[in-house]
Amino acid sequence: MKISTETRELLLNLAESKKVYLEGNLIKVLEVDADDAEMQAYLEECKSRDSEARKKRLEVTRQVQEQNRELEASSKKMEVLNQDLQAALAESKVSEKMASEAKAEAERLRDEAVEDLDDMQKRTQFELMGYIVKVALGVILGVGLLTTMLYVYVLTVGMDAKIIESTWSNLFGILLTNSFSIIGTIMGVKYANEKN
Repeated sequence: MKISTETRELLLNLAESKKVYLEGNLIKVLEVDADDAEMQAYLEECKSRDSEARKKRLEVTRQVQEQNRELEASSKKMEVLNQDLQAALAESKVSEKMASEAKAEAERLRDEAVEDLDDMQKRTQFELMGYIVKVALGVILGVGLLTTMLYVYVLTVGMDAKIIESTWSNLFGILLTNSFSIIGTIMGVKYANEKN
């Protein structure tokens, strides 16, 4: 699929200014002129970034699948225990007291299995939230450092810094607000999931 010159310039400007690149199957169908080295380099970068993103998503999927297998194994163990209990009750004529104790034990085991399942799900959620927080804070720190370096450079060179000064101040206000917003959201989710 050929793209227009206007679209080409838009894609290259978007990548240069905001570090936003194309993803997915669209990269495979774009055709670029053989003498357009800049666009070819852009597409190679898109492919590389897309591949990395897919690898990360695949790793998260594998972790979730492994945890699901562990949960299934626990569930099967609980089912086997329940079946063994039922068979034992059917084979022998257990007194009323022993039957109620066995039932209580089965319920206790079931409750433990349910709690284990809840704990594994919460652990997975907290690991995912931790990963999200690390990435978000990395982006915030990166933007803050980059902006500060630009501001210091402008001050060092002696250029007019009024525009950059207000931009720097506004950007840090936004970054600080977003940091607290992320932390507040995570803490809200954490406390909303806790039982009284």
